[in-house]
Amino acid sequence: IPVEAILELIKNKPDGMELILTGGPKAHDRVIEEADLVTQMVEVKHYYQQGVPAREGIEK
Repeated sequence: IPVEAILELIKNKPDGMELILTGGPKAHDRVIEEADLVTQMVEVKHYYQQGVPAREGIEK
């Protein structure tokens, strides 16, 4: 998704709406700048370690 489309979504969301974005390991700097709250998650344990394959549309 182009960063401009994400920025438009943030800018035009209705008042009172909570918008949660997820994605890859690094959010675009401009998205972070526009966000009210940014959380970085760190993997502690993953079922990959037990040999479970990636799920289509989730991990791949």
